[in-house]
Amino acid sequence: MADTSVAEQIDDIIKLHPNWQGELIKNLRAVITSASPEISEEVKWRMKSRPEGLPVWSASGNIVCYVETFKNDSKLVFFYGSKLKDPKKLFNARLNSSVRAIQFNEGDTIDKAGIKALVIEAVEFNRSK
Repeated sequence: MADTSVAEQIDDIIKLHPNWQGELIKNLRAVITSASPEISEEVKWRMKSRPEGLPVWSASGNIVCYVETFKNDSKLVFFYGSKLKDPKKLFNARLNSSVRAIQFNEGDTIDKAGIKALVIEAVEFNRSK
């Protein structure tokens, strides 16, 4: 995967999950990248247990959010989530740390407008740092 573009690497990560989780990552990616022209894609944190790495979206040199996929759920993790207002109360995981996450299980719907608002707020937070 390392010899391909970042976009292709994320496409490959999506293909590794040919179920609801792959579709979730694809849909989240579309919402995140549409939120701001400042968003850039990266793949980070490759390790033995996850050689493909994680899809990561950044702006102003700092991470905005990333997706982690587990056996039974996936999480959209906001790197500076504790600094965000979250007016729609979407954060439902990792509430006791500086990151905040939205956990998705099979059949959950994506609040596209709410996630887009969080991404925009995170981009603005990164810009202000």
